[in-house]
Amino acid sequence: MLKIFLKTRKTNNENDDFYLNFYGMKILRLLILFNCLISLNIIIAQNAVQNAVNSLANSPEFLNAGISFQAVDLTSGVQIAAHNPNLSLTTASTGKLFSTASALEILGADYRPETRLYIDGTIEEDGTLNGNIWIRGGGDMSLGSKYFHTESHQKDFLKVWADTLKKLGIKTIIGGVYGDGSEFGYLGVPEGWNWSDMGNYYGAGPSGICVFDNMLKFNFKTGSYSGAKTELLSTFPTVQNLVFHNYITSEKVSGDHSYIFGGPYSLDRFSNGSLPLNQASFEVKGSLPDPEFQLAFELTQQLNLIGITVKEGAQSVRQKNLGIKNRYQTNYKLIYTHKGQKIAEIATLTNMKSINLFAEQLVCLVGYKMTGNGSSEVGLQQIEKYWSEKFSFNGLNLTDGSGLSRTNAISAAHFCNLLKAMSLSKNNSIYYATLPVAGKSGTISGLCKDQLGEGRIIAKSGTMDRIKSYAGYVNSTSGKKIAFAITISNFNNTSNSTVEKMEKVLNALAVF
Repeated sequence: MLKIFLKTRKTNNENDDFYLNFYGMKILRLLILFNCLISLNIIIAQNAVQNAVNSLANSPEFLNAGISFQAVDLTSGVQIAAHNPNLSLTTASTGKLFSTASALEILGADYRPETRLYIDGTIEEDGTLNGNIWIRGGGDMSLGSKYFHTESHQKDFLKVWADTLKKLGIKTIIGGVYGDGSEFGYLGVPEGWNWSDMGNYYGAGPSGICVFDNMLKFNFKTGSYSGAKTELLSTFPTVQNLVFHNYITSEKVSGDHSYIFGGPYSLDRFSNGSLPLNQASFEVKGSLPDPEFQLAFELTQQLNLIGITVKEGAQSVRQKNLGIKNRYQTNYKLIYTHKGQKIAEIATLTNMKSINLFAEQLVCLVGYKMTGNGSSEVGLQQIEKYWSEKFSFNGLNLTDGSGLSRTNAISAAHFCNLLKAMSLSKNNSIYYATLPVAGKSGTISGLCKDQLGEGRIIAKSGTMDRIKSYAGYVNSTSGKKIAFAITISNFNNTSNSTVEKMEKVLNALAVF
């Protein structure tokens, strides 16, 4: 504006110089005032978010709590507000953001894990296979999964496998059907998982062979009075030699108040707690003890149904202590490859429904693709290697892929760095679509419901005893896209009350 004014004035005498200086200075002051007002508006908006965070942090309920918060404008890279942004805390399921992002970046959205069938002997004219069937696990978490198949179709893949063997002319198998998940190791569960989690469905550990979501469903009948013993009617799937210790009672309760206890590969399962009265059939979900052997058992059963005899029955590489001997590079013949669901679909379910097993398997698949070793440890090493080239991993500790481990330690700044990196990725739209929307979908369908943040907060949630966290993106009313993360650990109030206070911060971000 000042330049335009100068061009419209002719400076032929002293009076003209006077007017030029006088009006030029007035315009300059107006411009300065205008810029100050813009800056003031930005500061006020920033203070609204910061004030909300400060108010939350000063709540008496959080006197002993750890709080880490950061919000960053993804366009400018400017920090909007923060509170202990570099404080690393246990964050529960928001840790799945690293697992899903890593899988999309390293494996690719279209990657499909495979399970392969081999035979290791010759087939005689009379249909006798002088050898064994080998099921080579490739970490496919979608095999027979309830998330991709209705209950009546969870075993359909077994029919395809059995029919494939039948078409080869096989009628009798001299050896056995071997489940082989050895390329992923036999750790059972990642570091830091609690004993109280392992027997329950959400504590199903990763493995080279997964089947039916590594879940064991218990079907109970309950009594008519408080304290009456419950009766175990059946399980799905059927587990050979399962020893079940039932201490669950019938009580005046609503819903499932029972717990299943049992370590990986252990056929001893213990239960306690209570279930509602007068239930003819009540389902409780636990973890499957040995998925590797279970799949071999399921295929053996299916082969028997179509008339193929398996002399040595179901076997597992772990139980036989066979280890990895490069068997598939010798005289083993590949006869069928089963392709699982795409990583993009797996990642969406992982974040939307917060499926621990899927998150753990994604980590294992990263290690398997990059090194041939599908253990959790190697997968996490590969994830750190990939992301540490893009931002600092100082203070960040990932010990599992799902967030179930309390030894994980992640700060709000770590999350914002990841979210920023993913916003620049070719997979950004796919990653964005995996996340629940506040008030609308997934695990945050109740968050900010009928509030300013509804539909504008796109994030993963995390919940454990005395831990609540959210991390993701905000599409603000001003058109800004914001990355944010907030974790509160060791709070003294209820989870619902904590969420209400966090919602005030999220609503402030939504109108920033």
